[in-house]
Amino acid sequence: MDIRRTILWMIFSFSLLLLWNNWQVHNGKASLFGTTPAVTQSGDKKGAQSGSQDAAQAEDTSVPAGVQQSAAHAAQDATVPGRAETQAQQPASEKVTIHTDVYTLTFDTLGAQLVRAQLLNYNAPGTEDQPMVLLNDTKDDLYVAQTGVVGAPKGEQFPTHLTPFKLVSTQTSLTGDKLDVVFEAESDGVKVVKTYTLHRGRYDIDVRHDIYNTGGQAISPSLYLQLTRDGDAPADSSHFYRTFTGPALYSEEDKFQKIAFSDIDKGKATYTKQADNGWIGMVQHYFATAWVPPEGTKRHNEALRLSDNLYAIRSIEPVGTIQPGQHHAVDAHLWVGPQDQKAMSALAPGLELVVDYGWLTIIAKPVFKLMTWIHSVLGNWGWTIVVLTLLIKAVFYPLSATSYRSMAKMKQVGPRMKALKDKFGDDKAKLNAAMMEMYRTEKINPLGGCLPMVVQIPVFIALYWVLLGSVEMRGAPWILWVHDLSARDPYFILPAIMMATMFLQIKLNPTPPDPTQAKVMMIMPLVFGGMMFFFPAGLVLYWCVNNAVSIAQQRYIMHKLDQEKAAASR
Repeated sequence: MDIRRTILWMIFSFSLLLLWNNWQVHNGKASLFGTTPAVTQSGDKKGAQSGSQDAAQAEDTSVPAGVQQSAAHAAQDATVPGRAETQAQQPASEKVTIHTDVYTLTFDTLGAQLVRAQLLNYNAPGTEDQPMVLLNDTKDDLYVAQTGVVGAPKGEQFPTHLTPFKLVSTQTSLTGDKLDVVFEAESDGVKVVKTYTLHRGRYDIDVRHDIYNTGGQAISPSLYLQLTRDGDAPADSSHFYRTFTGPALYSEEDKFQKIAFSDIDKGKATYTKQADNGWIGMVQHYFATAWVPPEGTKRHNEALRLSDNLYAIRSIEPVGTIQPGQHHAVDAHLWVGPQDQKAMSALAPGLELVVDYGWLTIIAKPVFKLMTWIHSVLGNWGWTIVVLTLLIKAVFYPLSATSYRSMAKMKQVGPRMKALKDKFGDDKAKLNAAMMEMYRTEKINPLGGCLPMVVQIPVFIALYWVLLGSVEMRGAPWILWVHDLSARDPYFILPAIMMATMFLQIKLNPTPPDPTQAKVMMIMPLVFGGMMFFFPAGLVLYWCVNNAVSIAQQRYIMHKLDQEKAAASR
């Protein structure tokens, strides 16, 4: 059996499958590999947030009795409001802009919500002088962070994200190491003071809720932390590779869990609903937001559909009984920023897992750590990719050498294989028997060129995901024309180099005896190179370096074999 022909046809078929899958995704259909594209339903998201709340929504958003701290308070209807009153009835609100060294944040006094976050150290997609907008509150782009207190007696309402707050603090720019932004509101005997503490050079925000009982009866409220987002894909999404966009959460029991928007729509979302640890978040390529409630506090997690193309994930935790004249403080953390694995892991266990490497995490994490160490020495992510690829190729050289030696020997016996084919014609049984005899005589393992490469595949796939998912690549230059390793090569020079190196590799390998197989081999560089036209420059740089080193290693092995053959013939 011709193993090489089978493997080549498998590669070619897989390439066609990838191209067809990308075409399907491009036309809005589901991916063949199970990754659901972000929802792009039409609808007025702002209107959905501002419309009247229907009975079904109230049922979906009510806090289950399981999160109440005692049976005496379990009957309380702690309903989280999903939407405000109509626009005409909505209370007036004021936007408050806060400046730090890494942020320009906008708060809405209606609910003291964080409704806009500009990341000053990251450019918006396709621009060089506009900051990245992660959170936003517009008709076409809705993504906000909200909190509130629920659990009021029937007919009353404690301060929620739909309650008018007033700004108490006066400073709007960070001048020292930290800045407190304070809001307060009072409703039906409960006063809430909400304090956002911003830190210099950091993307984690401390959020403190001081809940005061100003009424005459004891209360047992619950606090909810919520992220609301539309289901649209980020502006820099690609049709040629898929990254996850949507809600996610983490718990020590079930670890990292992603929740697809489509599963929420279908009512099929499965995730950890009861926990006393972990976090909830919204994830997209390179960036994330997350609420981190206090460890050890029981909470109920919910991921739900608020309206057409509008979703929320939230954590609801009981505060405990507060007597008249008393107050209770609840601390939490809010992350709004890039997927910085080091800073996120320091903030909460498992938060760095928003950079999702899938089943290859066990390999990808060490690769990423090695890459960051190399960058600390070189200071350039492009050269870091080059050096990292060289190191990996050096580690796997013994396996590669076995593969290249086998292919070189196959090329040497190429004329004899052609002669055998001419001799036996269409008699496959005799041809295979003669070929196996020749392999035994020449000490050639027909699988020797394939098996060593198979061992390396998981490492190279892990490296692919590291380069694709690392926010460090975003906006990072290399040399000359490559100004952003996360964007495609503007002049397609790297894809052209990749195709050229693939053609050269094919020429170094033995020519397949089957003409059809030989034509397939010549098409492969065009197929893969065409795909690389749309991939980030950092990934294409890795493939170019990998191909170039492979060619050098293969030439070296072939030269050694030629020397051995010449020495043996003397």
